[in-house]
Amino acid sequence: MSLGDGSGALMTDRAMPETPSQAPCGAAPDDARQDVPLYAALDLGTNNCRMLIARRAHNGFRIVEAYSRIVRLGEGLSHTGELSAAAMDRAVSALAVCADRIRRRRVQRVRAVATQACRAASNGGAFLERVQRETGLSLEVIEPAEEARLAVAGCTDLIDDRFRSALILDVGGGSTEISWVRPRVQSERRSADILAWHSVPIGVVTLAEHFPEPERPTSDWYESMVEAMRSQIAAFVGAEPHRQAFTNNQAQLIGTSGAVTSLASLHLGLAKYERARVDGLRMTAGQCRAVATTLMDLDRAGRAAHGCIGPDRADLVLAGAAILEAVQRHWPCEHLRVADRGLREGLLLSLMRRRRRRRR
Repeated sequence: MSLGDGSGALMTDRAMPETPSQAPCGAAPDDARQDVPLYAALDLGTNNCRMLIARRAHNGFRIVEAYSRIVRLGEGLSHTGELSAAAMDRAVSALAVCADRIRRRRVQRVRAVATQACRAASNGGAFLERVQRETGLSLEVIEPAEEARLAVAGCTDLIDDRFRSALILDVGGGSTEISWVRPRVQSERRSADILAWHSVPIGVVTLAEHFPEPERPTSDWYESMVEAMRSQIAAFVGAEPHRQAFTNNQAQLIGTSGAVTSLASLHLGLAKYERARVDGLRMTAGQCRAVATTLMDLDRAGRAAHGCIGPDRADLVLAGAAILEAVQRHWPCEHLRVADRGLREGLLLSLMRRRRRRRR
C-alpha cells in the first residue's frame, strides 16, 4: 500500500522512544542503522485511531514510534447507521497526523485498516474516499475473520507454555472477536492455529450507547450489559468442543484492548498507565470482578479523574468490564493474561513476513 501517490488507559497523541516490541518480540534489533526499512501498521477502529512504526528485529520487530488518539468514529452509529460529520472530522484529523509521520520517517511499507465502524456505516465508502483525498492514506476495510486472525498473530507470544490452548478476546469499540487457538512453534517463531472464532457486533461504544449509564452506576444496570453480551457469546457454537480445556486447567484466557488494559492498571493501583507493567500481566477472575466493583463505586467524574482512565474512557470502561465478565462467566477460567498488543502488531508481522517471502 502506498501513501500520497493516489495509490490502555488512555493513550494520547505522542511519539514514543524506540523500545522493544513484544509481539513476538522483545529481542534486540539486528540492525539499528537509519537505512533499515521501516514499516507502519495503522488501525482505525470504532473508538481509536492507532499506529505503530517499526523496523525488523531478530524474530520480531522494534517499535520506533507509536501513536494513539481516541476519535470515536462510531459515535451514534448504532442509532443512526451513519458516521457523523463530527466523528469523521476527528478521524480525518488523526489520520492526517499518521500520514505526516509516515512521510517524515520515509516508511517503505504501510498497511492501514478500518474495522467495524466503516463496515457498518452506510456512508463508510464516502468516508474512505475523503480520507484518501485529504490524507493520501488508502484504508482497507477488513472483515471480522481477518481482524480476529491479526489479533491472534499479535498475541501468540502470551500463551503460557503450560497451556495447550487459549481463548483470545479482542474487545473493540464496535465489535468483539473471540478466537480459540492452539499454539505451535515453527523454528524460533511461535504461531497459533485458530480452531474456532466468533465475531460479536457489540463493543464498548455500542454497549454503552445501548445501555446509557444512570446518574450513579447500579448492579442491575451492569448486569443488563453482562447478560446482553452473554446472549451474543452463546452463539459461539464452535467453542463448545474446547470448553473442557478450561475445566482441565489446560487453557487460558488472553484479553487484548484498552478495555482490558484499563482494568489491569486499576488492579495494579497505578496512578498513570505503564505498558511495561500491564502487558503480560496475569489476573484471576476474582481480581477482575474486584476491579469492576471498584469502578461501580465511582461516578463518571471520578473515573474521568483517574490517570489510567481519563475523560475519554470514563463512560466506556464499565462496558468493557461487563464484556470481559460475560466471557468469564460463559467460559469459567481462572487464568487471564492481559495483552497491550494485538491487531497492529499482527499487521506489522504480516507486512514483514510478506516482504521476506518476496525476497526469497
